[in-house]
Amino acid sequence: MRFLRRLVTVLTAVMIGGVVLIIALLVIRLNYKPAMLPENVVLPEGVEAKAVTLGESWYGIVTQTDEILIFDRLTGKLRQRLQITPE
Repeated sequence: MRFLRRLVTVLTAVMIGGVVLIIALLVIRLNYKPAMLPENVVLPEGVEAKAVTLGESWYGIVTQTDEILIFDRLTGKLRQRLQITPE
């Protein structure tokens, strides 16, 4: 009987710890702020960024029209435009 009480106590403590851990992870994740566009980025008029990726000397922006814009990281000038076409 004593073993059963200890087992229930340990399992209760583990479950409470798990719930606290899950809540802490949710709070951390929900307060995460994604990386913003660099300040010197000037997108063409009417273009909205959906995703951003950074390279060593460039950064790429995926637009809402499924186009990839590649910018030079130092100058901020547009290097290349790639249209994503469905297969």
